[in-house]
This record gives sequence, structure tokens and C-alpha cells, in this order.
Amino acid sequence: MNIQKKDLGKSEIELTVELPFDEFKPYIKQGAEKVSREIKIEGFRPGKAPYEILKRKIGEMAILEEAARIAINKTLETAIKDNITGQPVGQPQINITKLAPDNPMEYKAVLAILPEIKLGDYKNAKVKLEKTEVADEEVEKMINDLRETQVKEIIADREIKNNDKAVVDIEMFLDKVPVEGGQGKGAGVIIGKGYIVPGFGKKLIGGRKGEIREFSLPYPEDHHQRNLAGKLVEFRVKIKEVYERQLPEINKEFAKSFGLNSVDGFKENIKKGLAAEKQRKAGQKAEIAMLDKIIEKTKFGDMPEILIRNEAENMIAELEAGVAGQGGKFEDYLSHLNKTRDLLALDLLPDAVKRVKTSLLMREIALAEKISAEDGEIDKEIEHILNHYKDSKGIEEKVKSPAHREYLRNLIGGRKVIDKLKEWNMEK
Repeated sequence: MNIQKKDLGKSEIELTVELPFDEFKPYIKQGAEKVSREIKIEGFRPGKAPYEILKRKIGEMAILEEAARIAINKTLETAIKDNITGQPVGQPQINITKLAPDNPMEYKAVLAILPEIKLGDYKNAKVKLEKTEVADEEVEKMINDLRETQVKEIIADREIKNNDKAVVDIEMFLDKVPVEGGQGKGAGVIIGKGYIVPGFGKKLIGGRKGEIREFSLPYPEDHHQRNLAGKLVEFRVKIKEVYERQLPEINKEFAKSFGLNSVDGFKENIKKGLAAEKQRKAGQKAEIAMLDKIIEKTKFGDMPEILIRNEAENMIAELEAGVAGQGGKFEDYLSHLNKTRDLLALDLLPDAVKRVKTSLLMREIALAEKISAEDGEIDKEIEHILNHYKDSKGIEEKVKSPAHREYLRNLIGGRKVIDKLKEWNMEK
């Protein structure tokens, strides 16, 4: 195995690893066996098809690519151990640079090296936890929101009143020209609640089923659709149906539907829930302020660009999952922001740098204070996951894997560091 090392700067090292053909040959055999086990070939048991027959079936490059993956997995750790003096962090970027029949195999690995970190004072940030209170208006708003979940809608053969629901077809125009994407069929409009633009619902009051109403309304200057922002938009609205909305009374039966025996108990439970959420947010805010203060007093060496780019991609993946979790499409979200994925990644770079610094800081404090996750704590977390997802196929193999144990070790260790930092830095 021939290895060349190149310093790329900013705490990044590139290793070029070449395996002469004689060294690569055993991996070709292993690659062929693996591929043969996964592909059914008439007349041969899985993993037993001869190389030449397998080559004709799927092509030699498919075998070589599998062999290269096996070779990288087997040789990378040794290459890093023998040639890197610093502490690698994150996943290396791998690129196969030479791969051809009867030739040496070569790949490049770019690694991020842990930058030098000099801890400052991390025990005297003196952060105050914000005091929280729940106003009666907040309780009432939450109760009204819960009433909305049990609303009954009944068709009403009458004029539209405030708080009714109108089902309408909408057409939008700018200077008599139809707005692209400005047509909607069967849209539900609750009169008195915000919809499209301020004042839209009021224009429908007094209307009846089958009636067409035409009116104009100004779009807000800061509206996300730039072609409409600040413009006077013309509407043509056909009323398809009118519904009277009947909200439940706030009484004992309503309270019982949420598992409480009285209206007072229900309101108190709402207040406690809101208070707990406010305290959680106040805690998060104080935690961020605490970490910011500690980071300011910490000196970091050159930050590896790979770590920052990877963190920005992780942040985009989190956003994408959040949008999907709400039933939306990430492409629509990007369009709303008027950004491409790459532009969003650029915007996220400052926060990505901060997250990387926070992660490195916590690692350094854990080493300095000898804080770590015990095996028993990891086993307990695994047991909790298995109990929670016991019906999920293949979950046991995943959570008990060495990689997942290491992930849990870092996660639990990070929690313990944060708990100690709060103990040292949060004012009671």
C-alpha cells in the first residue's frame, strides 16, 4: 500500500492511497463473492458463481466497484493511523481516482483534523433564567383553539355572517389580467379570521350561496409573493356554500373530553401546560446565551471547512424533515424564500460554524472534566428505544450496532456536559 499525504490547510489533510494490483486482487475476489450472493444466477448457489460468468452477467466494473468499497473499508483506518498525528473528526470524504481491470486501485480521502482549542473560563458566565408568567388572555386563546378542534359545521341557507365558513371559488387579477396561480376552487374561508389579505372575509359578509362578489384589496408591502406585494389585487369570488360554525360551550362536558372533571381544573391544566412550555423556551434561551458567552472566551484554531459544510447540510436536512413533517414540500419552501438549496446553505454557514464550535467546545470540556457516558447509561437508553419502537422491523440490530452505541455515547455525554455547565453558570 502506497500512501501520499498532503496538507490542504484549515485543518484538512488529503491522503492518496494506492493498492498495487497484487494487493487489490484479494478484494476483487471478496467483491465478486458479495455481488454473487446478491444476484441470482441460474445453476449456481448464492456466492458460488464463477468470476467469468458473473462478469458477463453484470459487467466487470460492477465487481471492481464493490471490491473498491471493501478495500477502502479495510485499509482506510490503517492509512489514517499511520499517517495522521492529529485527531480526525467527522466522516472523511472518499473519492475513487483509479479503478480499471488488471490495474492498481487508488482512492483519495480528505479528513478534517480537530483544531487546537484553548478553553477560557467556562464556569462563571452568570446567566440568569428569564422569569415567565402566563396571562389570562393566553389561557383563553388556547381554550378557543381547542374549541376549534371540536367545531360543528352545518349548512346554512342564509346570508353569510361573522364566524361562518364560506366555501368559495376565487379568481385574482392585476389590471384585469389573471394572476398566475391566483385561481382556487372550493377554498374554505372562515369569516373573521385572517385569509389571503386583511379584509377579505368582510367582503363576503351578507353574501349568499350562488352569489358572485367582485372587489379589490391591497396586498401587504412585505408579502412573500413579490409580484403581488403592495399591489391592488382584484378578486372575483363565487360563493359555493355557507356553513354555520357551532363551537362547543366551555362546560364540564367539554372539560371531560380532555380528561378533566371540571372547567376550573381544565383551565388550570391549560395554564400549567403553557407555563411549562414558556419555562422550556426560557431554558433554551438561557442555554444559548450561556454557550455564546463561553464560546467568546474560547480560542479555536482553523475550522475544517468539511465540518462546516457537513453541518450546513445537516441543518438543511433538518429543515427538510420539518417541512415534510408538516405535510409541505421543500421545493415550495425554497420558492417561498426565493432561494436555491445552495443559497440556503450559504445563509446557514454562520450558524453552522457556531454549531461546530459548540460541539468542539463540549468535547473539550468533557475531556477536561472527565465527563463521559457509562456503558450502563447507554444500555438503559438502548432499552428505552427498543421498548418505544418494539414493533419496528430491524430496529434492534440498528440500535445495538457499534456505530449507534458510539452515537448514544456522544449524545449522553453531551447532555451531561450541558447539565454541568448549567450547574456552574446559571444563576438560581
